[in-house]
Amino acid sequence: MRPRTARKSERNLPSPSSSPPAAATGPGTSRWLLRGKDDRLSAYAPTDGGLLRWTEIRPGGPEWSGPDFFPAPGIEHLTLAQGPDGYVHFIGRRRKGKAVDIVHAIQYQTGRPLTVWHTLGNPYKEADRGLKIGIPAATVNTAGSVHVFVRNAGLGVQMRRQAANGKWEGWKDLRGSKVQDGPAAVATATGKVEVLAPAAGRTLRWTQEKPGGELTLAEDIPFTPVVRTVVGLETAEDRITYYWNESEADGGITAHRPGQATVALSGTPADSPAAALRTEIGGHDCTVLAHRGTDGRPVLAACVTEAEDDGVWWTATGDECLGAPALAVDAMGRVVLAVIGTDGGLHVARQKPEDGLALGAWTRV
Repeated sequence: MRPRTARKSERNLPSPSSSPPAAATGPGTSRWLLRGKDDRLSAYAPTDGGLLRWTEIRPGGPEWSGPDFFPAPGIEHLTLAQGPDGYVHFIGRRRKGKAVDIVHAIQYQTGRPLTVWHTLGNPYKEADRGLKIGIPAATVNTAGSVHVFVRNAGLGVQMRRQAANGKWEGWKDLRGSKVQDGPAAVATATGKVEVLAPAAGRTLRWTQEKPGGELTLAEDIPFTPVVRTVVGLETAEDRITYYWNESEADGGITAHRPGQATVALSGTPADSPAAALRTEIGGHDCTVLAHRGTDGRPVLAACVTEAEDDGVWWTATGDECLGAPALAVDAMGRVVLAVIGTDGGLHVARQKPEDGLALGAWTRV
Protein backbone atom coordinates (compact mmCIF):
# COMPACT_ATOMS: atom_id res chain seq x y z
CA MET A 1 0.00 0.00 0.00
CA ARG A 2 1.45 3.35 -1.04
CA PRO A 3 0.17 6.30 1.01
CA ARG A 4 -1.68 8.83 -1.12
CA THR A 5 0.58 11.58 0.18
CA ALA A 6 3.82 9.83 -0.80
CA ARG A 7 4.44 11.56 -4.13
CA LYS A 8 3.62 14.99 -2.78
CA SER A 9 5.88 14.40 0.24
CA GLU A 10 8.76 13.24 -1.97
CA ARG A 11 8.74 16.55 -3.82
CA ASN A 12 9.21 18.57 -0.65
CA LEU A 13 11.43 16.53 1.61
CA PRO A 14 13.47 18.56 4.09
CA SER A 15 17.21 18.17 3.65
CA PRO A 16 19.39 16.83 6.45
CA SER A 17 21.08 19.47 8.55
CA SER A 18 24.48 20.72 7.43
CA SER A 19 25.48 21.31 11.04
CA PRO A 20 28.24 19.05 12.34
CA PRO A 21 26.50 15.98 13.79
CA ALA A 22 26.81 15.16 17.45
CA ALA A 23 27.95 11.74 18.57
CA ALA A 24 25.36 8.99 18.49
CA THR A 25 23.94 7.61 21.70
CA GLY A 26 23.02 4.00 22.38
CA PRO A 27 20.00 2.72 20.42
CA GLY A 28 17.16 1.49 22.62
CA THR A 29 15.96 -0.89 19.91
CA SER A 30 17.91 -3.52 17.98
CA ARG A 31 16.14 -2.82 14.67
CA TRP A 32 18.21 0.08 13.34
CA LEU A 33 20.24 -1.51 10.50
CA LEU A 34 17.92 -1.82 7.49
CA ARG A 35 18.31 -2.82 3.84
CA GLY A 36 16.52 -0.75 1.23
CA LYS A 37 14.91 -1.73 -2.07
CA ASP A 38 18.18 -0.86 -3.83
CA ASP A 39 20.02 -3.36 -1.55
CA ARG A 40 22.00 -0.71 0.30
CA LEU A 41 22.15 -0.81 4.08
CA SER A 42 21.35 2.19 6.24
CA ALA A 43 22.09 2.56 9.95
CA TYR A 44 20.15 4.92 12.21
CA ALA A 45 21.01 6.02 15.74
CA PRO A 46 19.69 8.65 18.15
CA THR A 47 21.71 11.70 19.02
CA ASP A 48 21.10 14.86 21.00
CA GLY A 49 18.17 16.64 19.33
CA GLY A 50 17.73 14.26 16.46
CA LEU A 51 18.74 11.25 14.44
CA LEU A 52 21.94 10.22 12.65
CA ARG A 53 21.99 8.11 9.48
CA TRP A 54 24.81 6.33 7.67
CA THR A 55 24.21 4.83 4.20
CA GLU A 56 26.23 2.38 2.11
CA ILE A 57 27.53 4.13 -1.01
CA ARG A 58 27.03 0.95 -3.04
CA PRO A 59 25.30 -2.35 -2.26
CA GLY A 60 27.56 -4.53 -0.13
CA GLY A 61 29.83 -1.64 0.89
CA PRO A 62 32.40 -1.27 2.20
CA GLU A 63 32.22 2.55 1.92
CA TRP A 64 29.47 4.52 3.68
CA SER A 65 28.27 8.11 3.50
CA GLY A 66 27.26 10.15 6.50
CA PRO A 67 26.41 10.55 9.16
CA ASP A 68 23.54 12.78 8.09
CA PHE A 69 21.71 14.57 10.89
CA PHE A 70 17.91 14.91 10.96
CA PRO A 71 16.41 17.12 13.67
CA ALA A 72 13.82 15.47 15.91
CA PRO A 73 13.25 18.02 18.70
CA GLY A 74 11.57 16.71 21.81
CA ILE A 75 11.51 13.07 20.67
CA GLU A 76 12.56 10.95 23.62
CA HIS A 77 12.21 7.43 22.22
CA LEU A 78 12.34 6.30 18.59
CA THR A 79 11.18 3.05 16.99
CA LEU A 80 11.86 2.01 13.38
CA ALA A 81 9.75 -0.25 11.17
CA GLN A 82 10.12 -1.20 7.51
CA GLY A 83 7.55 -2.60 5.12
CA PRO A 84 7.95 -4.73 1.99
CA ASP A 85 7.95 -1.54 -0.10
CA GLY A 86 11.22 -0.54 1.56
CA TYR A 87 9.80 2.56 3.24
CA VAL A 88 11.35 3.16 6.65
CA HIS A 89 8.89 4.44 9.25
CA PHE A 90 10.07 6.37 12.30
CA ILE A 91 7.71 6.40 15.27
CA GLY A 92 8.62 8.53 18.27
CA ARG A 93 7.30 9.61 21.64
CA ARG A 94 7.59 13.40 21.72
CA ARG A 95 7.51 15.64 24.77
CA LYS A 96 6.39 19.24 24.24
CA GLY A 97 6.23 21.11 27.52
CA LYS A 98 3.60 19.36 29.63
CA ALA A 99 2.17 17.36 26.72
CA VAL A 100 3.16 14.12 24.98
CA ASP A 101 2.23 12.89 21.53
CA ILE A 102 3.29 10.12 19.15
CA VAL A 103 4.89 11.31 15.90
CA HIS A 104 5.64 9.65 12.57
CA ALA A 105 8.04 10.33 9.68
CA ILE A 106 8.97 8.30 6.59
CA GLN A 107 12.05 7.71 4.47
CA TYR A 108 10.78 6.61 1.05
CA GLN A 109 14.09 5.69 -0.55
CA THR A 110 17.57 4.75 0.62
CA GLY A 111 19.68 7.83 1.25
CA ARG A 112 16.77 10.23 0.80
CA PRO A 113 15.69 12.72 3.49
CA LEU A 114 12.89 12.03 5.94
CA THR A 115 9.48 13.62 5.61
CA VAL A 116 8.44 16.16 8.20
CA TRP A 117 7.21 14.75 11.49
CA HIS A 118 3.44 14.28 11.58
CA THR A 119 1.61 13.84 14.85
CA LEU A 120 -0.47 10.75 15.52
CA GLY A 121 -1.79 12.43 18.66
CA ASN A 122 -2.35 10.78 21.99
CA PRO A 123 -5.09 8.38 23.13
CA TYR A 124 -6.06 10.93 25.82
CA LYS A 125 -7.31 14.48 25.66
CA GLU A 126 -6.29 15.15 29.27
CA ALA A 127 -2.61 16.13 29.43
CA ASP A 128 -2.00 14.47 32.79
CA ARG A 129 -3.21 11.09 31.50
CA GLY A 130 -1.44 11.60 28.20
CA LEU A 131 1.88 11.91 30.02
CA LYS A 132 1.50 8.31 31.19
CA ILE A 133 1.63 6.64 27.78
CA GLY A 134 4.68 4.48 27.16
CA ILE A 135 7.23 4.22 24.38
CA PRO A 136 5.87 3.10 21.00
CA ALA A 137 6.32 -0.21 19.22
CA ALA A 138 5.58 -0.44 15.50
CA THR A 139 5.41 -2.88 12.62
CA VAL A 140 4.28 -2.80 8.97
CA ASN A 141 2.23 -5.60 7.44
CA THR A 142 2.48 -6.92 3.87
CA ALA A 143 -0.11 -4.38 2.69
CA GLY A 144 2.13 -1.54 3.90
CA SER A 145 -0.16 -0.64 6.82
CA VAL A 146 1.72 0.80 9.79
CA HIS A 147 0.62 -0.44 13.23
CA VAL A 148 1.63 1.55 16.33
CA PHE A 149 1.24 0.32 19.90
CA VAL A 150 1.76 2.05 23.26
CA ARG A 151 1.10 1.20 26.87
CA ASN A 152 -1.74 3.44 28.01
CA ALA A 153 -2.43 5.27 31.26
CA GLY A 154 -4.59 2.40 32.52
CA LEU A 155 -1.70 -0.05 31.96
CA GLY A 156 -3.33 -1.68 28.96
CA VAL A 157 -2.29 -1.39 25.31
CA GLN A 158 -3.53 1.14 22.76
CA MET A 159 -3.17 0.79 18.98
CA ARG A 160 -3.36 3.15 16.02
CA ARG A 161 -2.97 1.87 12.46
CA GLN A 162 -3.38 2.84 8.84
CA ALA A 163 -6.49 1.77 6.99
CA ALA A 164 -6.39 0.21 3.50
CA ASN A 165 -6.73 3.67 1.90
CA GLY A 166 -3.64 4.95 3.72
CA LYS A 167 -5.53 7.10 6.24
CA TRP A 168 -4.93 6.62 9.92
CA GLU A 169 -7.66 5.04 12.02
CA GLY A 170 -8.33 6.36 15.52
CA TRP A 171 -6.73 5.01 18.66
CA LYS A 172 -8.19 1.65 19.72
CA ASP A 173 -8.01 0.21 23.24
CA LEU A 174 -6.82 -3.42 23.08
CA ARG A 175 -7.30 -3.70 26.85
CA GLY A 176 -4.98 -5.74 29.04
CA SER A 177 -3.91 -4.92 32.59
CA LYS A 178 -0.75 -4.18 34.57
CA VAL A 179 1.23 -3.88 31.33
CA GLN A 180 4.84 -2.78 31.64
CA ASP A 181 6.56 -0.56 29.09
CA GLY A 182 8.13 -1.82 25.89
CA PRO A 183 5.73 -4.01 23.86
CA ALA A 184 7.07 -5.90 20.82
CA ALA A 185 5.19 -5.99 17.52
CA VAL A 186 5.83 -8.33 14.57
CA ALA A 187 4.18 -8.67 11.15
CA THR A 188 4.41 -12.10 9.51
CA ALA A 189 5.02 -12.88 5.85
CA THR A 190 1.30 -13.60 5.41
CA GLY A 191 0.36 -10.16 6.74
CA LYS A 192 -0.76 -11.01 10.27
CA VAL A 193 0.34 -8.84 13.18
CA GLU A 194 1.22 -10.00 16.70
CA VAL A 195 1.96 -7.97 19.82
CA LEU A 196 3.66 -9.14 23.00
CA ALA A 197 3.60 -6.99 26.14
CA PRO A 198 5.24 -7.89 29.48
CA ALA A 199 2.90 -7.42 32.45
CA ALA A 200 3.02 -8.04 36.19
CA GLY A 201 3.63 -11.76 36.68
CA ARG A 202 2.94 -12.70 33.05
CA THR A 203 3.17 -11.57 29.44
CA LEU A 204 0.16 -10.64 27.31
CA ARG A 205 -0.16 -11.50 23.62
CA TRP A 206 -2.52 -10.21 20.94
CA THR A 207 -2.99 -11.97 17.58
CA GLN A 208 -5.00 -11.68 14.37
CA GLU A 209 -7.03 -14.48 12.76
CA LYS A 210 -6.51 -12.87 9.35
CA PRO A 211 -4.47 -9.98 7.92
CA GLY A 212 -6.11 -6.65 8.64
CA GLY A 213 -8.43 -8.19 11.23
CA GLU A 214 -8.98 -7.26 14.83
CA LEU A 215 -6.27 -7.98 17.36
CA THR A 216 -7.56 -10.09 20.24
CA LEU A 217 -5.98 -11.35 23.44
CA ALA A 218 -4.54 -14.85 23.23
CA GLU A 219 -3.51 -17.06 26.14
CA ASP A 220 -1.14 -15.42 28.61
CA ILE A 221 2.51 -16.46 28.73
CA PRO A 222 3.54 -17.19 32.35
CA PHE A 223 6.87 -15.35 32.22
CA THR A 224 7.86 -11.73 32.75
CA PRO A 225 10.82 -10.48 30.64
CA VAL A 226 13.01 -7.59 31.65
CA VAL A 227 11.25 -4.40 30.55
CA ARG A 228 12.06 -3.20 27.01
CA THR A 229 14.07 -6.28 26.04
CA VAL A 230 11.55 -8.33 24.00
CA VAL A 231 12.16 -8.87 20.27
CA GLY A 232 10.23 -11.12 17.90
CA LEU A 233 11.32 -13.00 14.77
CA GLU A 234 9.19 -15.05 12.37
CA THR A 235 10.86 -18.48 12.37
CA ALA A 236 8.16 -20.40 10.44
CA GLU A 237 5.03 -19.34 8.59
CA ASP A 238 2.92 -17.30 11.04
CA ARG A 239 5.03 -18.53 13.97
CA ILE A 240 7.01 -16.03 16.00
CA THR A 241 9.90 -16.83 18.29
CA TYR A 242 10.36 -14.21 20.99
CA TYR A 243 13.68 -13.49 22.67
CA TRP A 244 14.01 -11.56 25.90
CA ASN A 245 16.36 -10.90 28.77
CA GLU A 246 15.62 -12.79 31.96
CA SER A 247 15.54 -11.04 35.32
CA GLU A 248 18.84 -9.98 36.84
CA ALA A 249 18.63 -12.86 39.32
CA ASP A 250 18.23 -15.49 36.58
CA GLY A 251 20.35 -13.83 33.90
CA GLY A 252 20.69 -14.92 30.30
CA ILE A 253 18.40 -14.72 27.30
CA THR A 254 15.26 -16.80 26.83
CA ALA A 255 13.66 -18.03 23.59
CA HIS A 256 9.92 -18.70 23.53
CA ARG A 257 7.41 -19.80 20.92
CA PRO A 258 3.82 -19.49 22.15
CA GLY A 259 2.44 -22.89 23.06
CA GLN A 260 5.88 -24.37 23.68
CA ALA A 261 8.31 -24.44 26.57
CA THR A 262 10.87 -21.67 26.94
CA VAL A 263 14.54 -22.34 26.17
CA ALA A 264 17.31 -20.75 28.21
CA LEU A 265 20.08 -19.49 25.93
CA SER A 266 22.48 -18.39 28.69
CA GLY A 267 24.54 -15.31 27.76
CA THR A 268 25.22 -12.26 29.92
CA PRO A 269 23.04 -9.53 28.40
CA ALA A 270 23.09 -5.93 29.56
CA ASP A 271 19.84 -3.96 29.83
CA SER A 272 19.26 -3.60 26.07
CA PRO A 273 17.37 -5.97 23.74
CA ALA A 274 19.03 -8.61 21.60
CA ALA A 275 19.07 -8.47 17.80
CA ALA A 276 17.60 -11.45 15.92
CA LEU A 277 18.02 -12.34 12.25
CA ARG A 278 17.00 -15.34 10.14
CA THR A 279 19.26 -16.21 7.22
CA GLU A 280 20.99 -19.10 5.47
CA ILE A 281 24.44 -20.12 6.72
CA GLY A 282 26.28 -22.98 5.05
CA GLY A 283 23.09 -24.17 3.41
CA HIS A 284 21.15 -24.25 6.70
CA ASP A 285 18.21 -22.09 7.80
CA CYS A 286 19.73 -20.33 10.81
CA THR A 287 18.88 -17.74 13.42
CA VAL A 288 21.62 -15.27 14.35
CA LEU A 289 21.47 -13.47 17.69
CA ALA A 290 23.53 -10.62 19.10
CA HIS A 291 23.42 -8.67 22.33
CA ARG A 292 25.53 -6.27 24.35
CA GLY A 293 27.15 -8.07 27.25
CA THR A 294 27.41 -6.83 30.79
CA ASP A 295 31.03 -5.91 30.01
CA GLY A 296 29.79 -3.66 27.20
CA ARG A 297 31.11 -5.78 24.31
CA PRO A 298 28.89 -7.14 21.51
CA VAL A 299 28.26 -10.89 21.70
CA LEU A 300 27.19 -13.11 18.78
CA ALA A 301 25.67 -16.58 18.41
CA ALA A 302 23.84 -18.68 15.81
CA CYS A 303 21.75 -21.85 15.72
CA VAL A 304 19.60 -23.78 13.29
CA THR A 305 16.25 -22.00 13.25
CA GLU A 306 13.89 -23.29 15.95
CA ALA A 307 16.61 -25.61 17.25
CA GLU A 308 17.70 -23.55 20.26
CA ASP A 309 17.46 -26.74 22.36
CA ASP A 310 20.59 -28.00 20.60
CA GLY A 311 22.58 -25.26 22.31
CA VAL A 312 23.71 -21.72 21.61
CA TRP A 313 27.34 -20.65 22.08
CA TRP A 314 28.07 -16.96 22.50
CA THR A 315 31.26 -15.29 21.26
CA ALA A 316 32.31 -11.79 22.27
CA THR A 317 33.65 -9.64 19.44
CA GLY A 318 34.90 -6.09 19.09
CA ASP A 319 35.15 -3.34 21.68
CA GLU A 320 32.64 -1.87 24.10
CA CYS A 321 29.53 -0.38 22.57
CA LEU A 322 26.47 1.66 23.52
CA GLY A 323 22.89 0.39 23.51
CA ALA A 324 21.60 -2.50 21.43
CA PRO A 325 23.53 -4.01 18.52
CA ALA A 326 21.83 -4.57 15.14
CA LEU A 327 21.96 -7.31 12.50
CA ALA A 328 21.21 -7.39 8.77
CA VAL A 329 22.12 -9.28 5.61
CA ASP A 330 23.89 -7.19 2.98
CA ALA A 331 23.61 -7.35 -0.82
CA MET A 332 26.29 -10.05 -0.96
CA GLY A 333 24.35 -12.28 1.43
CA ARG A 334 26.75 -11.64 4.32
CA VAL A 335 25.64 -11.17 7.91
CA VAL A 336 26.49 -7.65 9.11
CA LEU A 337 26.78 -6.80 12.80
CA ALA A 338 26.62 -3.10 13.67
CA VAL A 339 27.11 -1.26 16.95
CA ILE A 340 27.49 2.29 18.16
CA GLY A 341 30.92 2.55 19.74
CA THR A 342 31.76 4.41 22.93
CA ASP A 343 33.14 7.10 20.61
CA GLY A 344 29.62 7.72 19.27
CA GLY A 345 30.48 6.37 15.81
CA LEU A 346 29.12 3.49 13.73
CA HIS A 347 31.22 0.30 13.80
CA VAL A 348 30.47 -2.68 11.53
CA ALA A 349 31.80 -6.20 10.98
CA ARG A 350 30.84 -8.45 8.06
CA GLN A 351 30.74 -12.21 7.72
CA LYS A 352 33.86 -13.70 6.12
CA PRO A 353 33.50 -15.55 2.77
CA GLU A 354 33.88 -18.97 4.37
CA ASP A 355 31.73 -21.59 6.08
CA GLY A 356 30.24 -20.66 9.40
CA LEU A 357 29.66 -17.26 10.97
CA ALA A 358 33.17 -15.91 11.38
CA LEU A 359 33.29 -12.12 11.20
CA GLY A 360 35.94 -10.04 9.51
CA ALA A 361 37.71 -7.10 11.10
CA TRP A 362 35.68 -4.33 12.66
CA THR A 363 35.72 -0.99 10.86
CA ARG A 364 34.64 2.44 12.05
CA VAL A 365 32.49 4.16 9.45
